[in-house]
Amino acid sequence: MLSNSTRRWLAGLGVAGAFVAASATPAVAGGSQIKLGLYFSDTTIATNSDGKIERSRLFSSAPTVLHDVAIRYDFSDLAGKVTVGDDDPYCSNPSEYVLLCTDPFEIDVDEWGSNGIFEVELKATDKAKDGDAGTLKVTMTAAGYDPVSHDAKIRIGEGVDLAAGQEIETSAAPGKAFTAPVTVGNAGETAAKGAVAIFYNDYGLNAAKHFNNCTYVGDELRTCKFDEELPAGRTFSASMPYVLGADTYAPSSKYGEIIWMTPAEFEDFQKDVDFYQETIGEPGTDGKLALVPAAKVTSQGFQADRQPENNGTILTVNATGKNGTDLEALGTSVTGKAGATVKATFGLRNNGPATLDYNRAGSSVTYLSFDVPQGTTAVAVPENCITRNGDEWGEPGEPGQRHYFCYFDSVLKAGDSAMLDFSLRVDKVIANATGPVKINATCQCDGGFTRDLKPANDTAKVVVNAAPAGDGGQGGGDGGTLPITGSSTGLIAGIGALLLAAGFGGYVVARRRKTRFVA
Repeated sequence: MLSNSTRRWLAGLGVAGAFVAASATPAVAGGSQIKLGLYFSDTTIATNSDGKIERSRLFSSAPTVLHDVAIRYDFSDLAGKVTVGDDDPYCSNPSEYVLLCTDPFEIDVDEWGSNGIFEVELKATDKAKDGDAGTLKVTMTAAGYDPVSHDAKIRIGEGVDLAAGQEIETSAAPGKAFTAPVTVGNAGETAAKGAVAIFYNDYGLNAAKHFNNCTYVGDELRTCKFDEELPAGRTFSASMPYVLGADTYAPSSKYGEIIWMTPAEFEDFQKDVDFYQETIGEPGTDGKLALVPAAKVTSQGFQADRQPENNGTILTVNATGKNGTDLEALGTSVTGKAGATVKATFGLRNNGPATLDYNRAGSSVTYLSFDVPQGTTAVAVPENCITRNGDEWGEPGEPGQRHYFCYFDSVLKAGDSAMLDFSLRVDKVIANATGPVKINATCQCDGGFTRDLKPANDTAKVVVNAAPAGDGGQGGGDGGTLPITGSSTGLIAGIGALLLAAGFGGYVVARRRKTRFVA
């Protein structure tokens, strides 16, 4: 099966935006109106196969805790064609074509959604045939909320077995071109009527050409659709040209994953992408990328893969040479009279030359420690900052503490900065009250940059001074004791990863991070 790292194309997306697209009904709980949403993927399953495992996914317009959750799967429209089952002891069949699953435990849900509940198996019956289709009606109930429903389209397809090629390993220096094969075999006994490759490439694996049967977001390759018929027992390949980004950290290794699916399965995947308000990108203009050898398609019905476990392969690109980076701590000075609340904006900048990419590991690029200056109280704290007192950890965004430990997104491009906004109340005016800021702080957690080119600039200060006469008691940041410069490239964290799975497993939703990025 696919690793979780292959399922992040939708990570970091505004799933709250996707919630708007969901079928949702207002419900009143605790005196406030909260909307719940429910989603279940359209799914194409193969005849004579083990079927597919899918999950219901829940969304909420505001964080809430659900109790007495029940999911009802009504597959009467698919009677005799598809079975829906779950061996969970909390699932039962109140009637022949209904599966009812209940959860006796509370479920935390917010606008980013749940990772999915109640894995159910969708399987074609012996009487099902290629082209059969119907609606699976999924309904959720929870204590204190009105029911919400979602209709999923379930199709039966002719079974095929696409198989990805062998793992590839190559080397390139930052800024240099290289090629990598895109290979698929037909390991089954039935001709595959076309195939679609979905790519999850690390930052820096840039497309050197933009083909018209592939889609791209900038230079990020996302999909390629091939209409060639793939006869049983044969293997086909195309050569994909890349350029390793000039800002790639070296030495290091970059990874790409390719997942193959049938055109019908890709249609299901596309609907998932649309629901989450993401995009597969736009076609290129550099001609067609063809699989060779190949024969043209003469007809096409539904097809689905019988063995999705062999649909993925990995590309490893070893970045050669030396190309490091310098992270610099950014401090600030603020002023305010006693009783005033001032905003202190501080953080770090990547001075380059390399971009830092921890997206595949899902960890912060670095960690930052901050001590609140004497005479002040933190009254508003970013959610990506956690209270810390020795080995004791508090809650994210908890105000009123003295020591904080902050994390950031997984990618920080060369030239970009990641800033934090703390609101500090001036309880007592102390001239030049100082709070130390340190980046690349040690942490008993994953990731974190440790090989800084200039560790001497890894510390900075937040300084709170007395307000000058005529200030009126309200102070503000001066833009930082270290200026923020660079081109406005921006950073959309998490967008570069692919959810490579319509019918191959659950989505992984990235941790929500409130860091503000500037260039």
